[in-house]
Amino acid sequence: MGEAGEGQNTTHQQKSMDLTSLKAFRDRFDLPITDEQVERLSFYKPAADSPEMQYMAERRVAMGGSVPARRRKGNELVVPELSAFENMLVSTGEREISTTMAFVRILSTLVRDKQIGKFVVPIVPDEARTFGMEGMFRQLGIYASQGQLYEPMDSDQVMYYKESKDGQILEEGINEAGSFSSWMAAATSYSVTGVQMIPFYIFYSMFGFQRIGDLAWAAGDSRARGFLLGATAGRTTLNGEGLQHEDGHSHLMSATIPNCISYDPTFAYELAVIIQEGLRRMVQNQEDVYYYITLMNENYTHPEMPKGTEAGILKGIYNFSKSKGKGEKVQLMGSGVILREVIFAAELLEKDWGVSADVWSVTSFNELRRDGLDAERWNMLNPEKPQRLSYVAEVMKGAQGPTIASTDYMKSFAEQIAGFVPGKFVALGTDGYGRSDSREALRSFFEVDRYYVVVATLKALADEGKLPASKVSEAIKKYKLDANKPNPTTV
Repeated sequence: MGEAGEGQNTTHQQKSMDLTSLKAFRDRFDLPITDEQVERLSFYKPAADSPEMQYMAERRVAMGGSVPARRRKGNELVVPELSAFENMLVSTGEREISTTMAFVRILSTLVRDKQIGKFVVPIVPDEARTFGMEGMFRQLGIYASQGQLYEPMDSDQVMYYKESKDGQILEEGINEAGSFSSWMAAATSYSVTGVQMIPFYIFYSMFGFQRIGDLAWAAGDSRARGFLLGATAGRTTLNGEGLQHEDGHSHLMSATIPNCISYDPTFAYELAVIIQEGLRRMVQNQEDVYYYITLMNENYTHPEMPKGTEAGILKGIYNFSKSKGKGEKVQLMGSGVILREVIFAAELLEKDWGVSADVWSVTSFNELRRDGLDAERWNMLNPEKPQRLSYVAEVMKGAQGPTIASTDYMKSFAEQIAGFVPGKFVALGTDGYGRSDSREALRSFFEVDRYYVVVATLKALADEGKLPASKVSEAIKKYKLDANKPNPTTV
């Protein structure tokens, strides 16, 4: 501090004023406080009828009241029940779709909803057609403050690029920071205008937290509410664009934001359950959280939602299938597209090696970690009370054999829950830079395909003395794996 209150061009190391400076400040600005109050650093508020308070009150009235003002609640809205997404809860039969396509269908249902449809804000950078959202152009229109000022080149098509002054879609162009800022404005609208908006920002997942991480942190700090959809997610799902687009770490980044709830679903029914719960929490109950959900562009069939799995989907894990075999027992975990490799691996283990594998769908390693840490904290602070189990330990109680967890993300993503899972835990992941190749080749390169899951499982059993090590070598030879290939992180 300069002369008792004047700024000096010094470092940020000045954390406080000494007593002499504080008294000089008091005297300079004629503050009616005693030496004792100065020593106690007491707050001082002028009387309501003092010239200072009257002046400030007059200025506030002249400005139109208390502006800015922050509300904690917006207008009340009722969100659709899960049954509104019934077409997502049933099997697709032989029809193959991606989770991105499933999301677009869910979004289409929401924008038609009479209660909340007009409050939904779809936001895309430049990939709307990539995500299959062009059907909404004509239905909702793309917002343009001056309307459409040109004839789009696709004007002769049914789903042409329609801009309008009352459009509902925000098409931002290649501008992730601007797109996220639009999302944040809508996500905090309840606190500024009192009107809840429900923003859905869908983007290439590699261009999310990595590119605008500071804004994502600010969104959490601002108590934003909305959905972020990281499309073409995972290190191996967008197979043709190599280093630039292949995301293997966005969930690790989202985990750093305390009120960001992250999921990596595999099937349409998981996605529907997660989005409906997000709507209930953020819109109906007005909780200060926001959701990050990864979506894929890989087409495959989706099964019907198994009974009794809704709670597990939301908590982060549920049992997808239980082996009836009598061989050595193992537990296989997977998320996103790699869960399908895990399912195929379970079949190979049974058929080729007589190993019985239970398969677990892990929709959120991040949420399981938070739950586990919460249980540990409670146990530490309540040592004489019955100790709590983490959710993952609770649902896996009685599960036999080692656990092998495989994802399309870095190994540290799955390793977050290693301390909460009983028994030996092995993580497979996609550490390293991306590559341009087929999905099959990429998953082999990163050692997360069905064959590597089998080999990792057999090795875990061998380490426990339940199989001879020669069986692992036999599997490597059988599946034509190159034991001398370089570590993916080094090339």
